[in-house]
Amino acid sequence: MTGIEGSVRPVRAYLRSRGRTRASLLDRYVSGFGLAMLAAVLGQPFSTVISGLAGPVEPGRMGAGAALLALALAGFLAAARAAGPVMVPGSDASWLVLSPLNRRGLLGRTGRVLLMVAVVAGVLLGVGLVAALGAPDQLVWRLLGALALGVSASVGGMALAVVGQASQSWQVWLTAAMVALLVLAVVFVTGQARTVLAIAAAAPLTTVAAAASGAVLASALLVRQAWTSLDRIPAHALLKSSTRAGHLATATVGLDPSVLTWVVEDNHWRARTLTSRPWPSLPAPLAQAWQDWRRAGRRPGRLAVVFGSAALPAVLAQAGGSPVQLGFAVLVGALAVAVANASGARRDQDNPALARLLGVGHRPALAARAVLPAVLSGAWAATALAALILTGALAAGSGLWWLFGPLVAPALTAAALRMARRDPIDHAMPVIDTPGGAIPTGPLLWAATGVDLALIGCLPAGLALATQPGDLGPYLVAQAVSGLAVLAAYIVRARPGKAG
Repeated sequence: MTGIEGSVRPVRAYLRSRGRTRASLLDRYVSGFGLAMLAAVLGQPFSTVISGLAGPVEPGRMGAGAALLALALAGFLAAARAAGPVMVPGSDASWLVLSPLNRRGLLGRTGRVLLMVAVVAGVLLGVGLVAALGAPDQLVWRLLGALALGVSASVGGMALAVVGQASQSWQVWLTAAMVALLVLAVVFVTGQARTVLAIAAAAPLTTVAAAASGAVLASALLVRQAWTSLDRIPAHALLKSSTRAGHLATATVGLDPSVLTWVVEDNHWRARTLTSRPWPSLPAPLAQAWQDWRRAGRRPGRLAVVFGSAALPAVLAQAGGSPVQLGFAVLVGALAVAVANASGARRDQDNPALARLLGVGHRPALAARAVLPAVLSGAWAATALAALILTGALAAGSGLWWLFGPLVAPALTAAALRMARRDPIDHAMPVIDTPGGAIPTGPLLWAATGVDLALIGCLPAGLALATQPGDLGPYLVAQAVSGLAVLAAYIVRARPGKAG
C-alpha cells in the first residue's frame, strides 16, 4: 500500500504524456512577456495609489474603513468555505480521488493554487488596511507591515477553511472567526473602538513589526496544520467541491452566468427534507406565487444577512463616500435583493406547466410574482436610507428620505423580473470594433437587459440622492409615478417566452 500511495508523480507523468504537449520555450517566453507587460501597465496606477496613502486619516473615517476590511475578510472566509475550498478537476475526482493514491500528494497542486489566491487577497487587504488607518510616517515600512498582516490573515483564513473541510470540529472555529469579524465590524462602525484604531494608526514601527511577526507565525502554524490535514479530507467532500467547480467552469466557458443561480438553488434544496403543509386558500395567481414566499420563509438566515447588509451604505458614508456613490449603493443593493427573490418568474419562463394547470395567464402570474421582490427590495432600500439618515449622510429633507425605499420598489421589481426572464446569452450576435477593442454585443445586451428599466424607473430617486435637494416633494411624486409606470408597462407588454 505504501508503494501505491507514493505513486502520484508517475501517474501525473503518465497523464501528461497522454495529454497535451509540454510547454515549449516559446510558450514560457510568451507567458513571461505577458506578465511583464501587465506589470508595466499596472505599475504606474499602483504607485499612484500607494503614494496617495501617505498621511494621517480622519478619526471618524477609521471605524468605517476597518469595518469594511472586517466584512471583506469575513466574505473571503465565507467564499472559501462555500467553494470547498480544496477541489480537483472532474477527471481526477472521477477516479484518482477514489484510488489508493496518497491524498496529500494528489491535492498538493490545489493547495499551492489556494495559497496564491490567498496571497493576492492578502495584498489587497494590506493596502486597504493602510488606506483605512493611514500612514503618518515611514510609508514604506508601514505598508510592508500592513501587507504582512493582510497576507497572514488571508492565508491563515484559507488554511483554516482547508482544515475545516477535513474536520467538522474545525468548522466551528471557522464559523467563530467569521462571527468575530462581523462583531468587530459592528464595533468599528459604532465608534466604540475609535481610540484603539487611533493608537494602532500611530503605533511605533517596532510594535508594527512585532504584530506582523506574530501574525506570520500564527499563519505559518495554520498552513502547516492545513498541509497535514490534506490526506484526511473525506472523498465525498472533495467530490462535492469538484462538482461545484465543474459547474462554475461550464458557466464560465459558456459565458452564461445564469447557470450558476440554478446550480446554487438546486444544491441548496437537494440535500434537505421539507415538511408538507396545506396550501393556503388564495386566488390562482397568488397561490402560484406562494411558493416564492415559502422559499423565502424557509431560509431565515438568508433574510437576516440580507437585511443586515442594509447597513453597508451607512458604512460607506462614514468611510467618506460621495452622494453619488451612496445613491448607487442603495439602488444596486435593493436591485440585488429584488433579483434574489424573483426566481419564481424564471421558473415560469422555463416551465409554464403549473400556470397552465391553474389556468393563470402570464400577465396575472407575473403580477403575482412581483409582490415578494417589491416588498423585500422596498424594505431593504427604506432600511438603508434610514441608516443613512441616522448617520447624517442625508441631512437635507428631514426624515423623508426613507420614502424613496417603497417608491423605487416597483421599478426595481420590473427590472428584476426582466432579468429573471431574459434568454441565455446569444454569442452569434456581431462584434463591434471600437478604438478600445472589440465589444461582443451578445453579452453586452444580456447584461443591459433589466438594468435599463432600473435606470429609467429610478431616475428621480437617483437624481435626488446625487444632488440632495432641500425639497423632496417633487422628487417623491416623480418617483412614485415613474416606478408604477415602469412596472405596469412591463407587465402589460410582457409576452410568454420573452423578457419583454
